[in-house]
Amino acid sequence: MSDRGFLEKLLDGASVAWKPLGDIAQYSKTRISSEHLDKTNYVGVDNLLQNRAGRVDSSYVPTSGNLTEFRAGDILIGNIRPYLRKIWLADRTGGTNGDVLVIHPTDDVVNPSYLYQVLTDEKFFEYNIQHSKGAKMPRGSKPEIIRYPVPIPCPEYPEKSLAIQAEIVRILDSFTELTAELTAELTAELKARKQQYNHYRDQLLSFEDGDVEWKTLVEVADFRRGTAITKKQTTEGDIPVVANGPVPTYTHGEHNREGETVVIARSGAYAGYVSYWNEPIFLTDAFSVHPHDGVLKPRFAYYLLQNKQDQIHAMKKGAGVPHVRVKEVELYDVPVPSLTEQDRIVAILDKFDTLTTSLSEGLPREIKLRQQQYEYYRDLLLSFPKPEEAA
Repeated sequence: MSDRGFLEKLLDGASVAWKPLGDIAQYSKTRISSEHLDKTNYVGVDNLLQNRAGRVDSSYVPTSGNLTEFRAGDILIGNIRPYLRKIWLADRTGGTNGDVLVIHPTDDVVNPSYLYQVLTDEKFFEYNIQHSKGAKMPRGSKPEIIRYPVPIPCPEYPEKSLAIQAEIVRILDSFTELTAELTAELTAELKARKQQYNHYRDQLLSFEDGDVEWKTLVEVADFRRGTAITKKQTTEGDIPVVANGPVPTYTHGEHNREGETVVIARSGAYAGYVSYWNEPIFLTDAFSVHPHDGVLKPRFAYYLLQNKQDQIHAMKKGAGVPHVRVKEVELYDVPVPSLTEQDRIVAILDKFDTLTTSLSEGLPREIKLRQQQYEYYRDLLLSFPKPEEAA
């Protein structure tokens, strides 16, 4: 069955009326005292979540005055850029401020959950952004928003109309629930795998005195600082520029490190962050650790330092821009087992690392796919023919 056929079967011959939002809803006209508000029922743009993700408890609650009231079934929409894609279907009574619009359904032939689905459509957000006004902090145009056309199936038969709306809501809610369940399952599995990985890493890298030789890191490795460079100084190329964080800042046409490289970020919020690279890179605001051949394997050194990530982060100094001193890291004591034992430990930890990484990367990808699936069916179920199309 074609996409249009699916919708036609749902409508079963029923007509569709396109009504301005103002014909079926209005902005909230009631007020609520701050005395009745707390972190669970006060909603501002800060605790509304982007991309239709709902709300979280507020860290700020007004302590005086009256605010705009919302009730269960009302739809709250962020009304300041870049918060115009924040939307929530209220499930309680509460209050909000002028930065959030409260849409209150007034027509008994409109299911609030159905109206919420219509207003979560990307077409509405684009419409809202298109008509927003203001230079510094653009706001949605309340007169234009209230003119937004909403499709009402079978308006002449309220009972049938509500049944069609309820079926649309049921189908879309099922996708939302499946996404939530999948996210919870994958998140729990990822957490368990990380705990398992950390447990085995701690065990494998915990050596008793006398079992292995211990040396300071500077005795078994050389340290090299990165080269200062700005984005303007880079040339065209695909060499990652590695600085003070887990993600390359940009790319460059040259490299100053190649092969296996253990990197420790030198300054900034990620000062002390340990990473491993096995490709040409251009190292800038960081320093690299180069184990001596025949003594310490680079991948083993990486796991040793990663296992002590919290302690290395704790070495940060400075209030404005924290930084890690090379000399302090050089004096770090490390165990030096045989090369054969290092290879054995690395092989085990690599397996756990691969599994954890695949789950970490797969989780957002799977959620995105589920979200795309939901959006596809939402567009399909809300693609009612407009009067000119019907003609």
